[in-house]
Amino acid sequence: LRVSSSHALFLPERELADFTQQGFAVRHSLQFHWRNRGYGAFSDYLDALVSKRRRQISRERRQLEGEGLEIERLTGEDLGSEHATLMYRFYLATYDRKWGSPYLTRAFFDEVFGTIKDRILLVLARDRRTGRPVAGALNLFKGRKLYGRYWGAAEERRNLHFELCYYQAIEFAIERGLKLFEAGAQGEHKLTRGFLPSLTYSAHEIRHPGFRCAIERYIAEEREILAEDVTAYLHHDPYKR
Repeated sequence: LRVSSSHALFLPERELADFTQQGFAVRHSLQFHWRNRGYGAFSDYLDALVSKRRRQISRERRQLEGEGLEIERLTGEDLGSEHATLMYRFYLATYDRKWGSPYLTRAFFDEVFGTIKDRILLVLARDRRTGRPVAGALNLFKGRKLYGRYWGAAEERRNLHFELCYYQAIEFAIERGLKLFEAGAQGEHKLTRGFLPSLTYSAHEIRHPGFRCAIERYIAEEREILAEDVTAYLHHDPYKR
């Protein structure tokens, strides 16, 4: 196709050798993933944490109880077009606060909520008195994996982000017997809540030799730094030894 470059993202580790043999440079990235260790209930997950982290999560959830909210988890036939509209508004609100440029369209949310609702987990918070939606978190799941992707809120409530984006999703994963929860990129704060550092992989083929050399040198240095970061993070593993 005479393209200037080719890129493959979020590759399974077992496929890396195939790309390397074809001349692609492999890049390592870092995310924080939660893994189900055979928990039967959310309390089992809490019991697996050291006391400091267990108390932290319990305190955050207890504090949220005083905010006058009702939280529900919706999937499958419980979802309708009104939820697509609501989540799109929350999505735009997040980008407005972060000074970003939203790249998903209203049509995307309509399509997703209309065609794969059986793979959607929407966590929704409403004002208990008025029923007004306050915040929402959109997750997708397939097989035994759950993927947290987008969140937004109409107003700030203490600890609401942690509840909707992490704790409700963990409860859902435990109930459904899901083994892996990927809550998205970034976020060292995930570590204290039981999300451990995990490497992700991408492969890149650059046609321009000078540009290719510079990129390969950079990702080689980056890989060494990430390896050190993972080791450092694991020293703060929140689980009991």
